Amino acid sequence: MTLRARPRHAPSLLSPTTASVVGVGSLLALVGEAALTAISPAAAGSFSNGSGSELVASEVGTTLFALAFTGVGFVVARRQPRNPMGWVLMGVALAVDLGTVGPAYAGLSNGTLPLAWIGVLFSGIWVMVFMLLPLAILLFPDGRLGSGWRWPLRYYLALMAALLTGAFVLAIRDLRLRVPVDGQGNLAGLNHPHGVFGVLFGASLISAFAFAILAIVRQARNYRRAGNERRQQLKWLTAGAVVCIASGGVSVANPSGIVSDLLIPLGFALLPLAMGVGILRFRLYEIDRLISRTLAYAILTALLVGTFIGLVALTTETLAISGRVGVAASTLAAAALFTPLRRRVQRVVDRRFNRARYDAEATVAAFTARLRDAVEIDAIRADLLGTVHRAVSPTHASIWIKP
Repeated sequence: MTLRARPRHAPSLLSPTTASVVGVGSLLALVGEAALTAISPAAAGSFSNGSGSELVASEVGTTLFALAFTGVGFVVARRQPRNPMGWVLMGVALAVDLGTVGPAYAGLSNGTLPLAWIGVLFSGIWVMVFMLLPLAILLFPDGRLGSGWRWPLRYYLALMAALLTGAFVLAIRDLRLRVPVDGQGNLAGLNHPHGVFGVLFGASLISAFAFAILAIVRQARNYRRAGNERRQQLKWLTAGAVVCIASGGVSVANPSGIVSDLLIPLGFALLPLAMGVGILRFRLYEIDRLISRTLAYAILTALLVGTFIGLVALTTETLAISGRVGVAASTLAAAALFTPLRRRVQRVVDRRFNRARYDAEATVAAFTARLRDAVEIDAIRADLLGTVHRAVSPTHASIWIKP
């Protein structure tokens, strides 16, 4: 008898163990950045001049952003190590973590601490965030691309490598000049890049924007010819992207302050969470209910606010009723309108955005109308089974009637 040894597969870098190492490293970098920021002279100056709350808001926003990308990327990479989405999301988190802990460490004593040059090298990695986000949208949800995307993807990856190499070269040059960092620990040449790196930086930003547009167009085309499950996944991606755009729009209206420092990272933190639901298919079909409820309550709130303001103006200005009495009457009227308005608005929104629920309710209502005139038990049983199949589409349904 001959025994044959089983062939041993070479260990792969894309493994759950690698995901654990990267995830732990990202969390350690995030904790280190928070600790270094707390003991930095800039933090002490911020609290002394009354702007400490903005610093805290900025740190909380950065933490939420990094934790969301780290957590979702770690879970996806652990469960689906061959899916590049998990590694791209963790790459975004690493770019944020290393790009903040590096300047925080190098900024202490203006880079005179031991191994401060490592922090200087890491200070330029944050630019990878703008390059990796379009890539995550393009590769969602399983990382598979057609043959037509081979050369554009190669160009984009080469541009990312060139940009990262340029940032490292700039850091090494500044280290030789012994003026590596500014007051916040960032590379002096990154604030206003010029020369070859300036051209490379500008080309990278333009390419990232163009690549993001192409990724959105690709996902929109995929939605038109996709099946039901893939459409649900793309709906989650769209919901996260809409929240990001909305938070960015609100922040443009208020570019400075605590609200902006918290709103932008929070909006971007919801993007990986939506991607994680779409990739892992956890409660995938809840997106229709989420969209319909959000739209319904947004429309309902706008209608009630408009009704309240109109009634207040009518009672106090036109009818010359006392201000308190007018406000009280308007409040009671708005409260009375809440339930009928909510039902009507929810029905209209479900008819457009949550068709499955609308069709199920219509099917049950039709069955109820037929049941009023039905008298034969066998006909009722067959009609009930057909209604259940049309409403909720179970894999199996049966009815047992006690004799």
